[in-house]
Amino acid sequence: MHLVNSTTDWLKRILFVSFSLFSFTALHAQENSPYSRYGLGDIVPGQNIINRGMGGVSAAYSDYGLVGSPFNLNITNPASLGNLSNSRNYSNTIFDFGGEVDIRTLRSTTSTEKYKATNAVISYLQVGFPISTRKMENKGMTWGLSFGLKPLTRINYKIEQNGRLSTIDSINTLFEGSGGVNQVNVSTGFRKVGKGARKNEFSIGFSTGYTFGTKDYSTRTSLVNDTVAYYRSNLEVQSRFGGLFLNTGIQYQINTANAGVLRVGLYANLQQKLDARQSTINETFATDGTGSYITIDSVSKTNDVKGEVIIPATFGTGFTYQTKKKRWLLGADFEYTAWNGYRYYNDKDIVANSWIIKAGAEFTPPVKANSKYWSNVKYRAGFYFGPDYIKLGKTRNQYAATVGASFPLTTPKSITFRGDYVALNTSIEAGGRGNKQSIGLRENFIRINFGISMNARWFQKRKYD
Repeated sequence: MHLVNSTTDWLKRILFVSFSLFSFTALHAQENSPYSRYGLGDIVPGQNIINRGMGGVSAAYSDYGLVGSPFNLNITNPASLGNLSNSRNYSNTIFDFGGEVDIRTLRSTTSTEKYKATNAVISYLQVGFPISTRKMENKGMTWGLSFGLKPLTRINYKIEQNGRLSTIDSINTLFEGSGGVNQVNVSTGFRKVGKGARKNEFSIGFSTGYTFGTKDYSTRTSLVNDTVAYYRSNLEVQSRFGGLFLNTGIQYQINTANAGVLRVGLYANLQQKLDARQSTINETFATDGTGSYITIDSVSKTNDVKGEVIIPATFGTGFTYQTKKKRWLLGADFEYTAWNGYRYYNDKDIVANSWIIKAGAEFTPPVKANSKYWSNVKYRAGFYFGPDYIKLGKTRNQYAATVGASFPLTTPKSITFRGDYVALNTSIEAGGRGNKQSIGLRENFIRINFGISMNARWFQKRKYD
């Protein structure tokens, strides 16, 4: 007896391990990012590992595998899902997940002090598959569906501040915060191949689901005097919020006879109004011999106060150009977010409208009959640049240079004849946030991204000899 393929077993195992890792890292992340105190926290890159290697280019990106169907999922523009196809008798399920290790160095702009923090998290989990019928595809129409989970922002900081007052010896304040925003999504994309010699293609897609998150922070203040013992004060605010979201996107592919393929893309993440509940407590406290907090008196307390969190709209556009021999793929994106529309219980916070420019390239070596392994590796490079959405004094820039590669873990024969594909995707981002004129801290980071893309015939019947 012979099973069609063992790739499905790989997929199931990796899916189980990935969900386990996602839960583990969410609970054990030890990141310390002071700027995550503002707005909704640090923005998590919204692209897959492949796109991150190209500077984040994704608006018009759509991967094509050797069997006429993508080998990975574009999690930025849902229109790209229209390229999922049952062509050549294949009905492949794509499993795509990514993680990152963030190595961050914080430097004071007013002294020589610096702090290092390392954090490892899962970036996204996504599964996609074609749902178009053969009858649709015979008419030049393809339709794909995907679902998954990804974080949008992260909040994690612990800052201690010491100072002196005129009436007492000193004051110590400890700021702590945790939380972030996540999304569970269901996305679909539809593609129509045009008539005529060029057969230009139009794709449209939508993504919906549930956005949910938390924002918890506390401020503990201690007054220190040589002769007087003061009670310490603590203000804690805990917020929970959630609601539905809707994103959309389009892509248009122009096929030329001699000059390659030009694709343009546009995506929009519509403004979200999330229902929120907030609890606060203002109290005095002391510590026992073990350092545990003991409440002395509750000054004020509120529970489940209703409110609203508004996440602003984001718009992105871009293009990719693939050369005739498919050796090079070049692209650029522009993205804009209207952060002036952000509100957290009617509080605007210190945020401002932001934009970012991304550009990158992908190189695929020529593959021959006796090509070595490295001829099957795809190489990428890029950069991005733009002002940060958090505005403390002067505008702080965020920027990075990126490189990446995809390493196939399956043979070209298995890709061509069975449609099975497994690849290790990697990318490295080296950049920073802020400059010498920034107030407070300047951040430098190295982000090491890794992921797995898998194609497997999950929904195909097994065959026996």
